[in-house]
Amino acid sequence: MKDISLYIHIPFCKSKCWYCDFPSFCGKDNLMDSYMEALGKEIDAKVLQYNIRTIFIGGGTPTYLPLKMLEDLKAHIKKLNLTPNVEFTVECNPGTLDKEKLELLKDMGVNRLSIGLQAYNDSLLKEIGRIHNVDEFLKNYELARSIGFENINIDLMFALPNQTSELWKESLIKVAKLNPEHISAYSLILEEDTRFYDLNNKGTLNLPEEHVERGMYESLLSILKDFGYNQYEISNFSKKGRECRHNMVYWSMDEYIGVGSSSASYIESIRYKNVESVEEYIQKINTNKETYKEKHKNLIKEDVEEFMFMGLRKTKGVKEKEFLDRFGKDIDSYYKDTINKYINVKLLKREDGYLKFTSEGIQLSNYVLADFLID
Repeated sequence: MKDISLYIHIPFCKSKCWYCDFPSFCGKDNLMDSYMEALGKEIDAKVLQYNIRTIFIGGGTPTYLPLKMLEDLKAHIKKLNLTPNVEFTVECNPGTLDKEKLELLKDMGVNRLSIGLQAYNDSLLKEIGRIHNVDEFLKNYELARSIGFENINIDLMFALPNQTSELWKESLIKVAKLNPEHISAYSLILEEDTRFYDLNNKGTLNLPEEHVERGMYESLLSILKDFGYNQYEISNFSKKGRECRHNMVYWSMDEYIGVGSSSASYIESIRYKNVESVEEYIQKINTNKETYKEKHKNLIKEDVEEFMFMGLRKTKGVKEKEFLDRFGKDIDSYYKDTINKYINVKLLKREDGYLKFTSEGIQLSNYVLADFLID
């Protein structure tokens, strides 16, 4: 059986955060029961033929599910063929965790939690539409530790409305002092169909200026380095050996299967995307219809582009021999002029068989990556 990674999507939230454009929904709790039943059927139908090396349950807010539904999910997880040392992550939000849920997750085999804190400041949390406060986060974090979770990620965001450089540094230091194994830190991106996007269009969103945001990123790098975290991807930092193996699957363009509404899969150069509507997903599963909204066989050039876009996000970069092995041509046959252009302005470098961003290049990564589209 093929080794593969598994993503499970839980689309339900207690409320929608003001920056969020993920396929998640509040006010659909009445669909939870039938959704989880349909999800169980999809897992049984599509996943049992694989060996699973990593699992990531994301959302939405997986821990918003009632205990009984998590129990039902556990029954389907227990049928899976798991490889030894499987990494099993569940996303959770403070305010949706309690002792019973954490013990159930542990019993399910979960060995990594990803806690969405976002800001270590109650007024900022309120201003971005989070449902929790710092005190709830701390209680949940300590509870998870006491139950035996030894691999925890904390999510943070910067360049938030009304967030100063000082508030950002304070968040970073306080989180790093908790000594989680992993920290993810993303700058706010204004996405369409979010409350923040609308507020920004009305001119009522007080966002930090670009040079302040850049300074926040520099603080992120220096503070986390001082606390012993290794940056292994543009936005991800870990203690030694605690990199997120599931996310590395995406950045290395390895194969994965997604189940649940909106989930994506990448198998044998084919990309699949499930329907986004929770109601339509349930209906399709229950009438034995195909759940895919999209199915696309990547052209070689699309695989090459994606390999570069994802691989250059990793701080160690793209391994040139791996490029040759995958595509049968060396990297220069596609990108010689582009590579030389950015090496000359010190945004890319070649080192130990890898093509990677310089520290200046990371700051301008989106600008550089646009040049890796093949005409």
